[in-house]
Amino acid sequence: MVKCDAYGHGTVECARALEAEGAEWLGITSTEEGLRLRQAGIACRILVMAGFWRGEEEALVAGQLTPNVWTLEHLELLEHAVRARHNQGKLPVHLKIDTGMGRLGLPLTELQKMAGRIVSSSELELEGVCSHLASSEVLGAQDVAAQITRFAQIREQLRSIGIEPRYRHLANTAAIVGRPETWDNMVRPGLVLYGYNLPYAVAGDFDEQQIPKPLPVTPILSWKTRIISLRDFPTGQAIGYNGTFVTKAPSRIAVIASGYGDGFRRGMSNKGRVIVRDRYAPMVGNISMDLSTIDVTAIPNVALGDEVLLIGASGQCKLTAQDQAQWAGTIPYEITCGLAARVQRIYLDGK
Repeated sequence: MVKCDAYGHGTVECARALEAEGAEWLGITSTEEGLRLRQAGIACRILVMAGFWRGEEEALVAGQLTPNVWTLEHLELLEHAVRARHNQGKLPVHLKIDTGMGRLGLPLTELQKMAGRIVSSSELELEGVCSHLASSEVLGAQDVAAQITRFAQIREQLRSIGIEPRYRHLANTAAIVGRPETWDNMVRPGLVLYGYNLPYAVAGDFDEQQIPKPLPVTPILSWKTRIISLRDFPTGQAIGYNGTFVTKAPSRIAVIASGYGDGFRRGMSNKGRVIVRDRYAPMVGNISMDLSTIDVTAIPNVALGDEVLLIGASGQCKLTAQDQAQWAGTIPYEITCGLAARVQRIYLDGK
């Protein structure tokens, strides 16, 4: 999965790296994302996970993208686009089924009718079927067990009418790590590609001793900024908007060039920390749009221009998107996906 700008890491750059390592398929959200990869020279198969808008079908076909479909309108638009190109051959599509998440997908009751409609088409090929788990990180969740059963039933229903799609995929990152029964001949790794395992929860009578071990992955992203101001304040000085932090002793406060406009979430105000000169420095005061304040009183020799790690490791200190998510009351997906475009990306050769 390289959707949503590769979870904030850079769609084109990550796609190139994955393709170079042998990835045969990439997953993206939209036609626009897929075309951007084609324009960048990405040649492997590209699956458009969230369908397409009316008016995009011709560009989708021309870009040799493979869409998820679940409505009759999807099929009719694509058929028209394929016919308009002449001698293109059939366009492969993947039929998305709603097995219980209640989001995108075809109702199970319409499966045989829709699958038969695709198979009878002169322009389309039913290459794959897929669904999405609602609670794959909740071990013992009954809704997941029901979804897995329904997905197995999909294959049996299709077989009963002589249809056997080449690809079948259900497992996302959490299911890849902890639910081998969901593996079919295609899986969809997402956040784990970028170095994160989502923490598992348990439900019902699931034995916590059976929680799977996380995969041995390392976050690939470091997020850095610099100190742009240093000031010494006396006891009792309010810091930042609304004075939500007041110094309890003489303090050295640094201003760093990152704020919520960069994706440094305001919910971390007065909760999180950063790394300066191989030591942790607490965030103090409200995070603002372009700036944040940290307390460096206990760190010797801090200077203007010093590097500040928001995510990354230095010395014995380490910070991750999971840490930021915990402080902000969210999930690591939202942290990395929320990195603003104005945050400069610098890519290093991992070799």
